[in-house]
Amino acid sequence: MAKLMKLRMGVSDDPTALQPSLSDCLATMLRQAEPLITDVLQGLVDAMAATGPRRIAAFQSIPVRHAIEDLQVDGELFKETFLKELTRLVYEGGGKDQAQTEVLRFQDLQLFEDADLDQSIEVARAQQEVAMSVDDTLPPLDALISTMLGWRTIQPGLNPLRPEVFVRALQKALADHVKDNPAREALIAPAAGMLGVTLRKLYRELSEWLRSTGVEPAVPLGGRIDKGTGAGGKPVTDTVAKTLLTLDRLRKLLAGDFDQPRKAEFLHTVPASMALLKDLDKTDELVKRLEQRAKPAAAPAQPVDMLAEMAAPAPQPQRIGQQLGAEVVKMMFDHLAEDRRLLPSLKRELKKMEKAVYRLTQEDSRFFSDRNHPARQVLDRITQRSLAFSSEQDAGWQRFLESVQSASHWLESKVIDADTFGELLDHLQAQWGGQDQGARQKREEAARALLHAEQRNLLAQKLAAEFTADLDGLEMADFVRDFLKNAWAQVVAEAQLSCDDGSSDPYGYKALVEDLIWSVQKSTSQRGRARRLVQMIPGLLQRLREGLDRIGYPPELTQRFFDHLITLHRAAVQEGRDAAVEAAADQAWAEKSQFQDSGQQEIQMWLDETEAQESGFVTEEPDLAPENVAAPEAAAEEERREQLAEARAPQAVAEPAQADAAPTQPEDLRIGAWVEIQIRGEWVRAQLTWSSPHATLFMFTSIGGTAHSMSRRTMDKLRQNGHLHVVADRPVMDEALDQIAQAALKNTVDGKE
Repeated sequence: MAKLMKLRMGVSDDPTALQPSLSDCLATMLRQAEPLITDVLQGLVDAMAATGPRRIAAFQSIPVRHAIEDLQVDGELFKETFLKELTRLVYEGGGKDQAQTEVLRFQDLQLFEDADLDQSIEVARAQQEVAMSVDDTLPPLDALISTMLGWRTIQPGLNPLRPEVFVRALQKALADHVKDNPAREALIAPAAGMLGVTLRKLYRELSEWLRSTGVEPAVPLGGRIDKGTGAGGKPVTDTVAKTLLTLDRLRKLLAGDFDQPRKAEFLHTVPASMALLKDLDKTDELVKRLEQRAKPAAAPAQPVDMLAEMAAPAPQPQRIGQQLGAEVVKMMFDHLAEDRRLLPSLKRELKKMEKAVYRLTQEDSRFFSDRNHPARQVLDRITQRSLAFSSEQDAGWQRFLESVQSASHWLESKVIDADTFGELLDHLQAQWGGQDQGARQKREEAARALLHAEQRNLLAQKLAAEFTADLDGLEMADFVRDFLKNAWAQVVAEAQLSCDDGSSDPYGYKALVEDLIWSVQKSTSQRGRARRLVQMIPGLLQRLREGLDRIGYPPELTQRFFDHLITLHRAAVQEGRDAAVEAAADQAWAEKSQFQDSGQQEIQMWLDETEAQESGFVTEEPDLAPENVAAPEAAAEEERREQLAEARAPQAVAEPAQADAAPTQPEDLRIGAWVEIQIRGEWVRAQLTWSSPHATLFMFTSIGGTAHSMSRRTMDKLRQNGHLHVVADRPVMDEALDQIAQAALKNTVDGKE
């Protein structure tokens, strides 16, 4: 690597003293991007030559030659586009539009335009070319980059320099500068191959440089886990030696193009033909043909009616749609069988259902195109509900498994069609609904409490901004300033929400703010201040206590505030006549606020005791902090975090500097996502069942109905500390079918049409 920092090291040199940061590593690699794309552009020009060792026959067509010539003329702009896009992708971890061309969703396949699919195929083919070039140098680099990201195990999907980032930058540059689609399709794979050759060298040299500075590689996690899911082992596509699955055929299956029966065969008219042949005395010829057929297994001799045998229709071969449907069903169940999040006994029951699903899809291809198809819904509800259990020893697992076993027995004894699965779905929902009735009621009560809390807190934020403006330029003790921004803003907000007549200040709590501010100012030029304070203070203190009681504010915080407030009032009334009182007032003035840091921009989410109990509100308590976890538990927790992270294999990081943070942000979690939360030292499996309209509060519910709610801030804190892991943010069935779409894309790229 021409521009890398080469170190001259002697016996006494300490390589770790010059160990680069992740930012240094990314910057160094980006400096190599210009010579890299220059080599690719020159390679395209050389391949266009009429003769020579680098000549590519496909480049001799006139449109492709013109495209390469245009790239050569606009070489600087082409390089600039590549460098700009590469820089963006490296620092954004893949770009916000990554899902459009890299993540092919089964359910959305019907909605894709041909141009979108062509782009997906372009990128996949280019990635395949680069992957073949860097397959030996990329794993060592992944291990080193994972260490620099703060991971103990290798996380290939988090590497901001992974090959697909370079491929996407190349695809973007070609898309912007080569408008002719056939020409671009002809260029993308060879250009990616050239890029891969140079990238292989860069990866190797970057790895050598990092190792020379003392960077230790991360270790591989035991067992190969499929990216994006919990599936382990080889990809599903590798288990199919010969496959019909391609994007074109899969789209036709989803569109129902294979549902039309074959045209009537000649044999359907045999009876009429036989009558005619008999009239023409040619029956002997037919008998001779029949005798030449392969003899079936020995059977009791029976009179043979030749005409009846010929009239019977021959067995029809499976239509391609049926064959493809059978292949999709097999791959889907193979993926479910390999998903590590599903427990073994459940997998055995799902396997029993495979035959019934196969029989259904032979006659009803709506199973693939309609996600609301009863059979799809049965599988989806079963797999999603199973995620509530992390072990077969969990409470409630046996009862759930028995319901699934009854479902598999149901399918063995019924005529298989959509109605049968619809009846089974109703049966399961009625069975589970009865079990969940109490949990549903608790969840609804908790949601109402949280909704009211969010409304109060949002209103309190506006009031806090008003109070802060009133305090601007005034010398004020921190504890009073923060009391107004937090506790008293909640009091005024609660009063406004509880008022039915629309009054903005039904109890005068907002007007009281002006008196409180005036009473605690450090100095004032007004005469008779002491006399007015003596008259004001009793009523002021009474109203303050009344307001705090209305929202159930903690008594210990209330008492502490009043102790300090009374100290300031006593000093103001004494007007400097008592040194001891003045000293106490100075101490109270300087004491750190117990409500919030004064520099805090937003007020902290707060719930009263009743709301917190009903919703299982989780706060940022000390026992949730990593330093309070015992060493063996911390090690187990770290391993759990890494396994879940590897199982989900995120494809992007928000910022390289924060790549060790959780990849999925709270607002990205959907209702129905399953997570594991560590609360007071114990791991709890729970599902996101509710989020507030403004996404400031989230409620997770365990299978037993226990609610665990938290603010966005608490959720961020738990995830940063590794105490909240996402188990599944999408339905398991959707992930299994998406893998099939990816397999179709791979087969299309490999040319298995």
